[in-house]
Amino acid sequence: MNLDAMLEDLEELVTCESFSTDHQAVARSAEVVARQGGARLGAPPETVLIGGVTHLRWSFGTPRVLLVGHHDTVWPMGSLRARPWEVAGGIARGPGVFDMKAGLVQMFHALAALPSLDGVCVLVTGDEELGSPTSRELVEEAARGRAAAFVLEASADGGALKTARKGISTYELVVHGRAAHAGLDPEKGINAGIELAHQILAVAAIADQVNDARPNPGGANDGPPGAGGAGTGRVETGGASVTPTVVAGGTTRNTVPATARLTVDVRVPTLAAQKRVDELIRALSPRLDGARLEVLGGPNRPPLEHASSAGLFALAQRIAAELGLGPVTGAGVGGASDGNLTAGVGCPTLDGLGAVGGGAHADTEHVVVAEMPRRAALLAGLIRASLA
Repeated sequence: MNLDAMLEDLEELVTCESFSTDHQAVARSAEVVARQGGARLGAPPETVLIGGVTHLRWSFGTPRVLLVGHHDTVWPMGSLRARPWEVAGGIARGPGVFDMKAGLVQMFHALAALPSLDGVCVLVTGDEELGSPTSRELVEEAARGRAAAFVLEASADGGALKTARKGISTYELVVHGRAAHAGLDPEKGINAGIELAHQILAVAAIADQVNDARPNPGGANDGPPGAGGAGTGRVETGGASVTPTVVAGGTTRNTVPATARLTVDVRVPTLAAQKRVDELIRALSPRLDGARLEVLGGPNRPPLEHASSAGLFALAQRIAAELGLGPVTGAGVGGASDGNLTAGVGCPTLDGLGAVGGGAHADTEHVVVAEMPRRAALLAGLIRASLA
């Protein structure tokens, strides 16, 4: 792999800003990605425009292996002025360099190194950072029935591959009470704020109910880094988290609040945990006479469980050893990606194959440039083996 050529491509991508909510910027970025990918793959992509968002897809023959990435970033337009592209001391910096434009460069160079692309599908979406609202069906459709999905999201700490991701559910709990004058006759009201206070405590206790019921034979699912078992190189994700976040309610200082709302963020390691949390949230009951609860939302992304990545992770370890790339480690993480969607439709999925570095979504975002050819070589080996 030619590092100088990779850095040239990376500079072009990073200096074309692509803030997720700016559809024109995303469209300009898609043109750059299409040009780079077309040059490396020898064919132009299909441009898929959904809801004003530009996605790109390449298909060669009958797809058996799917590669997934995104070209949108969280960085508002103009971020380059404060965080310009630079390479110094072996580190590349710039908005979106780690999450995940370096991953796209590595992907295209890995594919260019293969003797044939027959059986490969490449999908580069433009709204992953928003939760893939327009591209979810594209990702799921592309993943169904495939032998493997490789996700070019950035690596975990220390370059670890992402062998598990927690699933996400989001809820809004609406409390309906009854308004009354707070000074003249507060007893005639049903205070939605007080009811919500009870519900916040009940919601916060759900995670313990779910986690206490988890199977934990010999501590195999918990513990410090490396606790996934001898030789796995795997760090576990931990249990479910159920977090009350945004609280709102009431209208005026002297009115008993008639409504109040609570937003809840849920992260779960397994489908079973996701289902159990959903059951417990929907089973919440009011504490005050006359109050009523309304539950909105539900599961958003299924978890990427270790079982989905285990075979591909073992393959990655073997290929890395054969190529002399050193040991490969894996980690479970709390954040979600399109890898959750590919795993959710039953496709074996390995995530975190993109850049090695850190600082995603932060001022410290960076890529270790020496690792780019190495990760591209690993990806090429994985694709070749998966198509054999």
